[in-house]
Amino acid sequence: MGMMTRRSFLAAAAAAGLSAAARARAEKRRKPNIVFILADDLGRHQVGCYGNPFYETPHLDALAAQGMKFSDAYAACPVCSPTRASIMTGKYPARLHITDYIPGNPFPFAKLKTPDWRKELPLEEVTLAETLSEAGYACGHFGKWHLDDRNDAVYRPGDPGTPETQGFSDVLVTAKPESEETAAAGADPEYDAHHAREITDRALAFMEAHHDRPFFCYMGHNLVHRPEMEYGELVVKYARKPEACNTQGNNPVLGAMVEVLDRQIGRVTKALDDLGLAENTIVVFFSDNGDLYGREGLKPFYGAKGDLHEGGVRMPLIVRWPGVVAPGSETAALTSSVDFFPTFAEIAGVPVRDDTVDGVSVLAALRGETPPDRGPIFWHYPHYHSLGIGPSGAVREGKYKLIEWFEKSIEGPETPGALALYDLEADPGERNSLAASLPEKAAELHARLAAWRKRVGAQEMGRNPDHDPKRAGRPN
Repeated sequence: MGMMTRRSFLAAAAAAGLSAAARARAEKRRKPNIVFILADDLGRHQVGCYGNPFYETPHLDALAAQGMKFSDAYAACPVCSPTRASIMTGKYPARLHITDYIPGNPFPFAKLKTPDWRKELPLEEVTLAETLSEAGYACGHFGKWHLDDRNDAVYRPGDPGTPETQGFSDVLVTAKPESEETAAAGADPEYDAHHAREITDRALAFMEAHHDRPFFCYMGHNLVHRPEMEYGELVVKYARKPEACNTQGNNPVLGAMVEVLDRQIGRVTKALDDLGLAENTIVVFFSDNGDLYGREGLKPFYGAKGDLHEGGVRMPLIVRWPGVVAPGSETAALTSSVDFFPTFAEIAGVPVRDDTVDGVSVLAALRGETPPDRGPIFWHYPHYHSLGIGPSGAVREGKYKLIEWFEKSIEGPETPGALALYDLEADPGERNSLAASLPEKAAELHARLAAWRKRVGAQEMGRNPDHDPKRAGRPN
């Protein structure tokens, strides 16, 4: 479905019994609560309502039926920490110099040298929680943080850079289990291996405690990040499905993990109903980056975690806001994870005072109106990844997306293979580069990308004096 116009929204609203007057009343109520549910390493293909019936997500599907589904929503990075930083600040990872997962994994002998990037979100950055606190919101963080230079597994409450020092008053930090073979992090495949139940328990207690004032409940789930382990009976259920095939992205263990995540989302929506808060609560579901597996099988997209192709950064985004968002609606509004900050600030009535915030509010799209032209969105990933993806940058404007591969472009942008240009409307799988047939468009977008990197102070890669071709693919 394409982007909804004002007229089509009103038609949908009327069909749902939602009048313009009702919507106006909804927006004038007490400031809405915000529940933000962030999955880890969940690809768009792993949500049923996005077209893959192998993964069973009835609660997410219901959320989409009651709200709005975004078709062109992107994570600001193909790995976790930078995307989380973009959500918290509204700034591109390149501007923050947080461009890889913390602490990262250097490749000391690669062709290009990784920049000395930042390993924590600076305290001087104004976070989303601090902004919403200014508007009277109670702010709770439950789950994965991954925005300081300490491992979440050895989290110490109140240390600089932890959620308590970044605007959250009620905090639970969890860490994923270390591996399938160890229970060092308290992991038991037969009971809450990834702390999903624990995270939800704390979030529900927070919502109940603050039911009489606006709240921002941020749930950072560890699911579906590795290690792959979950309730045995659920794994067997998915293994018996005829569509089960790891090469097609239909992983039985991940299927069980996704279902457990979906059940916790069902607990959240039920609690909002039971507390009488559903009508005045915005529920947002998003993922931080693409799936670890299935680079070739995630049709219509190509790519995975660590990859600036669509499979690594094009995310599921579902928003339910009763009385404002038309049920069952969909938008093609181009959206990035940097947009959550200004959107929630506008909803809460707080001005964005930092003129280096990169995101734009998508409130108009949520209302079903045609949003203003936001211009292009950008990515900068000056890192090597263990999956074998080379360092790269990208820009999308309209239907065109350009990827720059830094190992080749350092020899000059005209180097064969340095630039890849795709028409995402005609070729969503990014199989046919148009860089050679549309050289002017490729050059135009590359110039935009280079100018953006300069404007935000992105850290560029240079030649590595320690380059050793025999050891280039080996991380530390």
